[in-house]
Amino acid sequence: MERDALTELVNIGVSRAAASLRKMVGGEVLLSVPSVEVIGNRQAAALIQEREGGELVAVWQEFSGAFKGRALLIFPHANSLELVRAVVGAAVPAEEVTGLEDEALTETGNVILNSCLATMANMLQRPLAMSLPQVLRGRGEALLSVPGGAGDEGLVLFLYINFSVRDRSIRGYIAMVMDLPSLGALRLLVGDFIERVMRDEPDHDL
Repeated sequence: MERDALTELVNIGVSRAAASLRKMVGGEVLLSVPSVEVIGNRQAAALIQEREGGELVAVWQEFSGAFKGRALLIFPHANSLELVRAVVGAAVPAEEVTGLEDEALTETGNVILNSCLATMANMLQRPLAMSLPQVLRGRGEALLSVPGGAGDEGLVLFLYINFSVRDRSIRGYIAMVMDLPSLGALRLLVGDFIERVMRDEPDHDL
C-alpha cells in the first residue's frame, strides 16, 4: 500500500512535469507510470550501469525539510543530447547543440524534479526547500553517492521512467538518494497520507 501510494504521488508530479515539458519542446511528451523501488545506492548504480554501460549525465538538486536528500534526473549521454535537440529546436545548428547542453538539461531537470518533489511535498503536507540544479557526468557510483554519508548507508528511492519526446525515444531515470533517517521519515509521511485518504473516502457500506 505504501509503495502504491508513493507511486501515485510521483505519477501525479510527473504528469504535471509532462505538461511543462510539452511547452518547452513544442510537441507531445509522454512519460510512463514510474516503477518504484527502494534499494541500496550501490545496487541502484549497478542497475543503471548494467542497463546503460556508458557515461551518464545527471541533473541533481538537494532537497531538505521533513526529509532530505538529493534528487537526480539521469540520462545516458546519447539520450541527453536527443533531449537537448528537442528542447532547443531544429533551427539551432548541430555544432551549437553541445554548447547549449548544460543549460537545456538544467532547465529540463529543474522542471521535472521540482514538479515531482513539489507535488510530493504538497500532498504529504510538508514543505521542501530545493537547491539550484547542477549537471554531473560520470558513472552510476559517483552520481548515486549519499550526500555527506558513507556509501554503504544510502538507500535510493529508484524510479524508472520512459520518456517519449516527439518522435524521439528518450529514456531516463529519476532517483532520490536519502539516508536511513530521511527514508524512515518519508515512510511515516506516506503512512499519514494513506490514513487521510482512507478517512476522507465515503463509507460505501452505509
